[in-house]
Amino acid sequence: MEAFFLSTLIVTLAEMGDKTQLLSFVLAAKLKRKGPIILGIFFATLANHFAAGYLGAWLAGLVSFQTLQWIVAVSFFAFGAWALIPDKLEENRNIRDAGVFLTTLVAFFLVEMGDKTQLATIALAARYDSLVAVVMGTTLGMMFANIPAVWMGETLAQRINMKVMRWVAAALFVVLGILSLLAPVRTS
Repeated sequence: MEAFFLSTLIVTLAEMGDKTQLLSFVLAAKLKRKGPIILGIFFATLANHFAAGYLGAWLAGLVSFQTLQWIVAVSFFAFGAWALIPDKLEENRNIRDAGVFLTTLVAFFLVEMGDKTQLATIALAARYDSLVAVVMGTTLGMMFANIPAVWMGETLAQRINMKVMRWVAAALFVVLGILSLLAPVRTS
């Protein structure tokens, strides 16, 4: 349950002001069909985070627990620093008529590649021995952050203090890094 809860919380906060959330605003404004956009976000995130989580779980099996502790901790510290840098979405709003769902699915999957929430999913899956809980949590976190962006668009973006949200996300990443280092050493 800890893996699920922390994965949800971390990704929800890290996603605030992230380029995929900005993409949600753009898609909602341009395509104006909330249901297919939300479904596209969900399936793109699920696929992307499952692949990332699987990679994290696989990497966890390659190194000793002590080495993994340090890799995960340093990763979380780096994500904390990265969370403080505001994302910008390139102004390429030329979305073809491939259908709202398909457009969202492809755009979200590609924009999430190499993003801090995808890399956090890798680290969380390496840290916790529960791929399903991590992927469910990170996917739910993405939905918590992006569904309001689709429904309320620019109005919501103007009411949330993104700077504060970035600092909260950064602090949580640092706390996770410290907790990773303090985790009891496994002998198996």
